Amino acid sequence: MDRIGYAIVGTGYFGAELGRIMNEQENAKVVAVLDPDNATEIAKELNCDVETDLDKLYSRSDVDAVIVASPNYLHKEPVIKAAKHGVHVFCEKPIALSYSDCDEMVRTCEEHGVRFMAGHVMNFFKGVRHAKKLINEGVIGDVLYCHCARNGWEEPQESISWKKIREKSGGHLYHHIHELDCIQFIMGEPETVTMIGGNVAHQGEEFGDEDDMLFISLEFPNKRFALLEYGSAFHWPQHYVLIQGSKGAIKIDMYDCGGTLRVGDKEEHFLVHETKEEDDDRTRIYHGTEMDGAIMYGKPGKKPPMWLHSIMKNEMKFFNDVMHGAEVSEEFMPLLTGKAARAAIATADALTLSLNEDRKVKLSEIKN
Repeated sequence: MDRIGYAIVGTGYFGAELGRIMNEQENAKVVAVLDPDNATEIAKELNCDVETDLDKLYSRSDVDAVIVASPNYLHKEPVIKAAKHGVHVFCEKPIALSYSDCDEMVRTCEEHGVRFMAGHVMNFFKGVRHAKKLINEGVIGDVLYCHCARNGWEEPQESISWKKIREKSGGHLYHHIHELDCIQFIMGEPETVTMIGGNVAHQGEEFGDEDDMLFISLEFPNKRFALLEYGSAFHWPQHYVLIQGSKGAIKIDMYDCGGTLRVGDKEEHFLVHETKEEDDDRTRIYHGTEMDGAIMYGKPGKKPPMWLHSIMKNEMKFFNDVMHGAEVSEEFMPLLTGKAARAAIATADALTLSLNEDRKVKLSEIKN
């Protein structure tokens, strides 16, 4: 089996760790990185080259695929150029900050015959996979409703990160799009969406300009529904996905980390991550001082906690296996067809339109 050579565009908190992990995979090697701020140090650590030009990076004979982990607003160019050079693509979430950009990125990869994988990491949680298996087996009957909360309280930061600037991150919804993607992974795409909210408690020079309270309603075919709440203005932090079925329910709790299946008067518990140690470590972090509620922002030079490293490892193994020709199950195929990428951004765009125009929005308004 031939070795796959990887490039990394964006070697901050996430990109650097993805590079470390990819170097541990079978027949994989990070051969070059590109980042205007952090490349030199990470290149030394990964024992690879530094490039400063995308075309030169993608013209290298030893670059087969790229991991795009640059800030959210800088995803489009490295993905489009990679496709035109015949380089396969893994792109971190959110794929883009508009549906039109996302669609162009996916279509360009399709037109040039390269793989495109969306970096929706929640699909690789052991607990999410187990919940999906239970749903597929009919254990909780038909899924009728999902409720998700990802919120906490954020104090002023030492400096204002690009992650807090709406123009660069997309705002809270786009940057924390995981749970929206997870619900669509379970329920499919909604027909109609509504979002209300705003910036209620984080105004001024100490903060960015994103909304800190968002309340989302999704309406699916056949009278199925979902509600999501996001934000950094909640003094009672929560982080969970609750799935209500016609026969039972499943809760994936990331704050008091653990999964629960409830059918009738019986409960069964399962892990959210790979080991009990990882679940316990996430609980400890959430209840400690290392993050504000359910909000986590890593910085360059910082290593992710063990639970996050573990799911990133699952994700990179999957991508590397795909690059080596592994078969992909029907369940994970949307991550490689552009379906998951388009679905997440289309819904986010529809929700943004709903908030801005104070009305219900049909998804067809965005996708047509």
